[in-house]
Amino acid sequence: MTKLDDRALANMEVALDDAFKTHPHGGDHESRKHVARKLMQSARAGETTLGRLTMVAKSALHEIARKARSASRLRGSSRS
Repeated sequence: MTKLDDRALANMEVALDDAFKTHPHGGDHESRKHVARKLMQSARAGETTLGRLTMVAKSALHEIARKARSASRLRGSSRS
């Protein structure tokens, strides 16, 4: 496992907080954990700039929203 420097860790924290800034109470634990995992994967691959990590965090958050919408549609269609 590659050790991340202080700058990368700080950028990851800022990106995570930024992605959830509009969510009540900073988002739920599972969503934050999913986004944090994506940030770790990206950082370990060498993507450690704040801009790139912010993009990764927002993309992971959109992925969660897409999955939730898809699951909601599936539940709705099973009620018909």
